[in-house]
Amino acid sequence: MHAQLRPVEAGELSAPIARRDLGYVAARVSALRATFESGRTRPYAWRMDQLAAVLRMLEAEQAAITEALRQDLGKPALEAWASEINEVVASTKYARKHLKKWMRPERVATPLPLQPGKSFVQREPLGVVLVIAPWNYPLLLSLSPLVGALAAGNTALLKPSEVAPATSALLARIVPQYLDRDAVAVLEGGVEETTEILAQRFDHVFYTGNGAVGRIVMEAAAKHLTPVTLELGGKSPCIVDEQTDVAVAARRIAWAKFWNCGQTCVAPDYLLVHERVHDRFVAQLVETVRAFFGQRPEESRDYGRIVNQRHLRRLVALLPKSGDVALGGQFDEGDRYLSPTVLTSVPADAPVMADEIFGPILPVLKVASVDEAVRFVSARPKPLALYLFSQRAAHQQKVLEGTSSGGMLINHTLLHLAVQGLPFGGVGPSGMGAYHGRYSFDTFTHRRAVLKKPTSIDPSLLYPPYTDAKEGWLRRLM
Repeated sequence: MHAQLRPVEAGELSAPIARRDLGYVAARVSALRATFESGRTRPYAWRMDQLAAVLRMLEAEQAAITEALRQDLGKPALEAWASEINEVVASTKYARKHLKKWMRPERVATPLPLQPGKSFVQREPLGVVLVIAPWNYPLLLSLSPLVGALAAGNTALLKPSEVAPATSALLARIVPQYLDRDAVAVLEGGVEETTEILAQRFDHVFYTGNGAVGRIVMEAAAKHLTPVTLELGGKSPCIVDEQTDVAVAARRIAWAKFWNCGQTCVAPDYLLVHERVHDRFVAQLVETVRAFFGQRPEESRDYGRIVNQRHLRRLVALLPKSGDVALGGQFDEGDRYLSPTVLTSVPADAPVMADEIFGPILPVLKVASVDEAVRFVSARPKPLALYLFSQRAAHQQKVLEGTSSGGMLINHTLLHLAVQGLPFGGVGPSGMGAYHGRYSFDTFTHRRAVLKKPTSIDPSLLYPPYTDAKEGWLRRLM
């Protein structure tokens, strides 16, 4: 389902080229650089036009996008709209609303000894940027970083995931129809094509995916001293203490965990539930999942599918020796189906606790206190997200101060991603750098320090010969 491509001349970024002639990759990057160096992408008007084109594309192609996401991930139409299409719309509208202010030079104070003078920060685009997107939210995580790159005035090469072939092919078809073909290119392909892309010189690389590939991306970028943003993942914990509304907590956790069939980088990966409410919470969780998807989730229109058989087999292999099945565990490889699964009596060293699950399996571990939960989380790599359900302000503060994570949400799940004023990103092994809202613009922008001084006044204080009098004045002034 990949578009057939052939080599192109600079400026002909939309032409098809032969898939196995990898020389086209360098030609595309060279053409993007020529466009950037022409100055075409710098003006405010061009940036606003491109952002408006993103909105037109999403509106006109909504049906095609929804169908592609259904083919790749079995996404219900509401999930496709809410978590992918609408999120890109929201971030694009936010960028258009604030772009003029973001682009404005920022005045800073000039110290007295350097007067007269004017100091300011000039924000300028980086150049040619690369966006490598994952398969779990193949539209959102392709276009959301791209919005930031365009708002900042860059040209961009977008590499969608071949694991979501329908969405990848759709992006390759529609992006050149709406966006500036000389400034934005979409290249499809697998490992071979991605390796060739990473061999090129970019001015920034933005990668969303797993840590193993993140290391490869970072190593390739280091050869050109190219800065990177790594949006990775990790085992995002969810703590449920004894003073919380169990029904509300179960509902909000189940919604987040089984949204997109668990294939979400900030999904609750495991639960640490206080022993006093553990049994009641598990019973409520099971009841909630059945209320969401019925007794036969495979027949529910609101429940998605695993992206492919390989990932399904990986998930099924986690179940033995990982605890007791309180709910689910059924699968159908032909349908890429794994039922919503809840595990209890999970050992801390169980297979399901080793790596990020990235699927509809939810381990529930029992803890004796919030302090124990904090120790458990802090002893492990820093996650992308951390969730806490507690009505006690002291417990909220204890978890906030005693742990570290990319983001944290108290008494709900996932929703912090929708706050444009908050940075989204990881810490340590869960990633580096952040985006969303102004942070997306800043990620793809160089903040250039500028000091402007007149020539009409030129005191000799700084110049040789260095007399005792000059030194005395300089020491007093500096």
